[in-house]
This record gives sequence, C-alpha cells and structure tokens, in this order.
Amino acid sequence: MLATVIYILLFLLCPALVLWLCNRVKVLSTIGPILILYVIGIALGNLWKPEGLPQVQDLLSSAMVPLAIPLMLFGCTFRKGETRSQVLALVTGLVSVCIAVIAGYLLFGRSISGGPQIGGMLTGVYTGGTINLAALKTMLDVPDEEYILLNSYDMIISFLYLAFLLAVGIKLFRRFLPNGAFSVGQDDMSEIKEELDKAKANPYKGLFTKAGLKDAGYLLGATLIIVGVSAGLGLLAGDKWFMVVLILTLTTLGIGASFVPAIRTKKYGYDIGMYFIYIFCMVVASMADLSKLDLAGGVNMLAYLALVIFGSLFLQVVFAKIFRIDSDTMVVSSVAYICSPPFVPMIAAAMKNRRVLVAGLSIGIFGYAIGNYLGFLICELLKML
Repeated sequence: MLATVIYILLFLLCPALVLWLCNRVKVLSTIGPILILYVIGIALGNLWKPEGLPQVQDLLSSAMVPLAIPLMLFGCTFRKGETRSQVLALVTGLVSVCIAVIAGYLLFGRSISGGPQIGGMLTGVYTGGTINLAALKTMLDVPDEEYILLNSYDMIISFLYLAFLLAVGIKLFRRFLPNGAFSVGQDDMSEIKEELDKAKANPYKGLFTKAGLKDAGYLLGATLIIVGVSAGLGLLAGDKWFMVVLILTLTTLGIGASFVPAIRTKKYGYDIGMYFIYIFCMVVASMADLSKLDLAGGVNMLAYLALVIFGSLFLQVVFAKIFRIDSDTMVVSSVAYICSPPFVPMIAAAMKNRRVLVAGLSIGIFGYAIGNYLGFLICELLKML
C-alpha cells in the first residue's frame, strides 16, 4: 500500500520537478521534459515493481489523455486564412504528410508490427503534436514499447530536421522558391520576441493565485462535463468502438468549446492539459518492458519516421514551387505541422519574418484540431493496403 502511494505521488509530482529543473538548467532544457520523464519512467518501471503498480498505471494512463484533450483545445483561436499562400500551405502541408505516411508504410511500415497504427500515429503527430500522438496511442491500442520507441525516434529525427532548416534549409528554399527574401527591421521583430518570451516564461506562474485557481476550476469543470458526455456516447457505441468514439467526441466538443468566449479566454487550459500529458508520458514509460523492445523492428520504424518528416518537407517544397507559395510560409507551415505551434516563434525569429508568425500558429492550431481525425482515417486506409 505504501509503495503504491509513493508511486502515485511520483507520477503526479515528478513532472513538476522536471519542469522546474528544465527552467533552471540549460542542458536539461535542451533535452526537454518529455524525454527526461521517459527515462525516469522506464528506470522506475523496470527497477521497482511493487504490488498494485499495474492498477495505478492503468488508471492514470487511461485518465490523463481524455482530460488533456479538451483543456488543450479550449484556448485555440481559429483564424481564417489571410492570404492565398497561407491557405495553400495549410492544405499542401496536410497532403504532404499523408502522402509521406502512405509511401513510408508501403516501403517500411509493412515490416513493423502494427504498421497501420504506427502510420496513424505518425499522421497525428506530424499534423498536430504530442497530444495527438498520445490520443491516437490510446485510441488505436498501440503497445507501450512501440509508443516509447516511436516517440524517442521522433525527438531525434525532429532535432535533425530543425538543425537542417536552421543551418541550410531556410537559405536554400529562399533561393529556390518565390518571394524568398525579406528585409525586416528591428521594430518588426517585437511580435516574434513577445511570442518567444511567452514560450520561455513559466506557463504555470500565477496558477495558484485566487484568480488562477478560479480559472482552472472552471476549465476542469467544463472538461469533466465533456469527458462524461464523450464517455456516454462511447458506451453507446459498444466496446469495439468505445475508445475511437471517446477520443473523437472529446476532440469535437473541445473544438466547439473553444468558440465560447467564457471558456476560450480562461488562462492555463493548454498548460494544465500539457501537464497531464507529462504525467501520461511518465506512466506509459514505466509500463514499457525493456526486454520486449523490438530493436530489429525499430530500424524500420526509424526509417519510416525519417521518411515521413523529410519526405513531407520535400513534397511541400514541390507543391510550393507548383503553386507559387513563398518560401517562408512553406517553411513555417512545415515546422507547425512537424514540430507543433510552440516552435513557430523560434523559426519565425530565425527567418526574421514577423509576417509568417500568425500563419504558422494558425496552421499549427488547425493541425491540433484535425490530427486525431486524420490519424484514425489514415490508419483505417493503411489496413486496406
């Protein structure tokens, strides 16, 4: 009993400690909290397995994702595309990811256990983000070991992708695509700097004030209502479709709630939801059995993932050339899909182009919203190939 309580406290509080350390130690910040939590979770789960641990793991892993989805969608602001390039970049980016996932499945995915499910998760994470990856893992019933391996490879290849863009990609695409060069004064960088400062700041600062707790309580109450309605519809759909209906209904109602000003304007929804995802990551990592990791299959998974990331980028460049999408809009849309919205201010700053900031954030938010639907559809399509 005592060991179980200790484990629950570790799962709930360890992410807070890791976030605190990441804000103060540059090396840890570079590694990122998710990878650190994976390492901690794997170490705990393989070194110490007290009686009652599986029940705690099942409970927390089942609860965290449904709670996180609405919270992370509540604050989304969906803007209409302001230019032809933005709309085309949004559409061609989605098409590029889907084509790359299907091509990668035909080349590598058939050699992977649960290849269609892996393809569905790749579609979700490379149109949305970690929240979509976690949701699809739950929805498609992907084994913990495969999920951990996929997420670890994603961090490695995504880092190489960003390094390529920052080192040579931006300059190369500006030469190859139209409207590549921009002259931006120092004053025009203020909006980008503001977004970067937001990204670097402690997102939980002020949460435990009276106003912060009031907002959090309001959002959690709305979340519980949405989870209850979604679970009810899932039960009506039957055991086979329960998880699919649950996740897609959570996503739909979360998007719908984002149009309600009283919900959208409340603070901390995204950050509380992300904290639940951190807990989920650590719990799932603790469930992974190192002895079951399929390293031979992992090579195919790594190749599949690399092809999706760099293949989708290549296709976006081709589409940009055909439809005359300017280089910076193409790059920021690719980053918004592959790395998710938090990386948009960084890439906009690297390009010294404030104009693409709103476009990138809007495309990324759209990806969050559509990722679960698209991932499920692609998974079903791959099963037929």
